[in-house]
Amino acid sequence: MIPILVSVAVLGSLAIAGSVMLYYTSKKFHVPEDSRVAQIESHLAGANCGGCGLSGCHAFACKCVEQGNLEGLHCPGSPEGTLDKIAAILGCESSAESRSVAVLRCNGNCNNRTQLYNYEGAGNCAVLDATGVGTSGCSYGCLGCGDCVSVCPFGAIAIGEYGLPVIDHSICTGCGKCTTECPRNLLELRPEADCGMVWVACASRDRGAIARKICAGACIGCGKCLKECAFGAISVSDNLSYIDPDNCQGCSKCVGVCPTGAILTNYSLHATDKQA
Repeated sequence: MIPILVSVAVLGSLAIAGSVMLYYTSKKFHVPEDSRVAQIESHLAGANCGGCGLSGCHAFACKCVEQGNLEGLHCPGSPEGTLDKIAAILGCESSAESRSVAVLRCNGNCNNRTQLYNYEGAGNCAVLDATGVGTSGCSYGCLGCGDCVSVCPFGAIAIGEYGLPVIDHSICTGCGKCTTECPRNLLELRPEADCGMVWVACASRDRGAIARKICAGACIGCGKCLKECAFGAISVSDNLSYIDPDNCQGCSKCVGVCPTGAILTNYSLHATDKQA
């Protein structure tokens, strides 16, 4: 019994001594933080999403104070006008706020793709992707397990009634967490233009006949959209069309000529846009 008490006493003494040393060390080497850091941080979303390219909101606030301006800095998760408030704290000019949102580059809902295989493993896209092509046989399309849903810090993504993620653009901040979480890189950030967003909701690089056999809503690389676009915003490579958001004027003419309905716009109601 005595050895146990001695051990407890020794360990307790060491713990107390260590605590005292840490306390005095923290006091001696304490570096006072600029009060503007806390002021700036109070205006941020507090989600620590990393969309700004830094480790979190505190790091973003520190960077603002360190620079003394907002050059190259942007917080996608904060409400509109946040940069104006931060600029007022720093005493500098506010930079123009550009808003981007995530879109899904897949049209393979349950109406377009037939389930070929049953999967009974972990409900995780990364795990399912590692096992093979997925339940529909498409090695490019969305797996529908919802990894993007779980990682979104703003609750902007939900699995819709047709089995694909649905993104609420009124909530999405463009933080980019979902884009890095998707094992097939099917989520893309695109600038939310006043003229509307238009994108190819497919990532399949299979030849047209093969892609169409697997998914009725796949891009078949026919090039009709390319010929229709008057602004040079569309290119076709490896059997897949892509719309450059910098050149797209949102006319949506490409949407009307696509034979498979693989081109979507946020101004139109599509089957994949319905949430459960």
